[in-house]
Amino acid sequence: MGFGGKDPITRRDLLRGTVTGMIALAAGVVTKEAQRSAKPPNIVFILADDLGYADVSCYGRPDFSTPNIDRIAAQGMRFLQGYANSAVCSATRTALITGRYQYRLRLGLEEPLAGNPDVGLPPEHPTLPSLLKKVGYTSTLVGKWHLGVLPKFGPLKSGYDHFYGFRGGAVDYFSHAFGRDMGDLWDDDVPIQQVGYLTRLFGDRAVDVVNRYAKSGQPFLVSLHFNAPHWPWEAPGDDAESERLRQTGSGGLANFDGGSQKTYQRMIEEMDRQIGRVLQALDANGLTENTIIIFTSDNGGERFADTWPFTGKKTELLEGGLRIPVLISWPARIPKGRTTDQVSISMDWMPTLLAAADTEPHPSYPVDGMNLLPTLTQNAPLAPRKLFWRYKANAQRAARDGDYKFLKILDNTFLFNVVEDPLERANLKDRQKDVYQRLAREWYEWNRSMLSEIKESYTASFDGQQLADHFGAKKSDLVPDIPTSPDD
Repeated sequence: MGFGGKDPITRRDLLRGTVTGMIALAAGVVTKEAQRSAKPPNIVFILADDLGYADVSCYGRPDFSTPNIDRIAAQGMRFLQGYANSAVCSATRTALITGRYQYRLRLGLEEPLAGNPDVGLPPEHPTLPSLLKKVGYTSTLVGKWHLGVLPKFGPLKSGYDHFYGFRGGAVDYFSHAFGRDMGDLWDDDVPIQQVGYLTRLFGDRAVDVVNRYAKSGQPFLVSLHFNAPHWPWEAPGDDAESERLRQTGSGGLANFDGGSQKTYQRMIEEMDRQIGRVLQALDANGLTENTIIIFTSDNGGERFADTWPFTGKKTELLEGGLRIPVLISWPARIPKGRTTDQVSISMDWMPTLLAAADTEPHPSYPVDGMNLLPTLTQNAPLAPRKLFWRYKANAQRAARDGDYKFLKILDNTFLFNVVEDPLERANLKDRQKDVYQRLAREWYEWNRSMLSEIKESYTASFDGQQLADHFGAKKSDLVPDIPTSPDD
């Protein structure tokens, strides 16, 4: 399906997708395999921050223009049931880089990681870049890290050869600081000062990295992890807003009294422009055919996001907090213009990309994610998935198996058919009590295999009262006792 034409396309059409091109796929798969390069694929992994499911044109946003992101969809595959590992940032990033449920690591219990210098991604833990390095890849992270700070943690300690970006959860787009005088922009492990709008700076560096890697002839991983469209709400040219947020009493980066739909749109469209520059660099160097390009988000959208057709946003285990856009292209192996209903999750990308590079995860750290390569390249039947989540705030728990989803928020429990009822309105727990009880029981069985929750994680980046105000709850409600059975 193309996304640049003038024919009217409804949001339902975009969500459901089509099987256009399947006949061509059947006829051409042998030819594609025969033409496949023996050289390992390059990988460009593009991660947005707090992007809603429908915040790009190819997922139905009618008022935003994202032609470059849409190009990835047109050249490859669009997932209709893609999930994030968590409803917040650092927890998902932990799962993404390790291929495992984040709750297996102390870092994953932070929701999100904020102000704890002793917690981070252990350097000894195998990661996507460290495992790719063993089979000849070189790698660079451009953008957001948020998996621990120096001196104990960092991208260079966890497999990346180079790093350009920031280490924390958020920075100002112009001052590159998370406080008035607390700069957080780095070139490798050296703090730097640089003038410019951060999304553009990330685009500049990513283009430079692709050009340099193209000359080397070595397979590469470029992780381009934008902070857009995460707050503060600053688009190109909003220098005055950046200065306002530096003033005492402004509320700081969280910027609860700032932003607008128009600002949010400009932030996303600037990110799309920078992605376009990276795609052009791949084209100019003749790398597009054998480069895997992935575009996705770390969790569902925040306050200005469009999460249609779902309910909920970031920090919530409702579908809107977990469903994310997921796009992949690899012209050498993946047919163009396809959509899939395969259920996927962030931690799938580590085993998938390792398989594409003809290598495997470390046997001592078995992955929880699934290798999606058969779905991507062989039109394999949809694989059944059973996925689990938890989130400390409001004692949220969730599990998905088939079309059904178990959900718990504080003392309220639900069973939804999220395929037929994506808005999560019809609670089926009494009508289908056997399904509800089975999923609840399986969630508790799974939970016992993970690390226990910690009280510290419920505060996220707010203090207790701020968090309570944010959720419209009592402060005492946000640190509930953890139930030990589905009937509690």
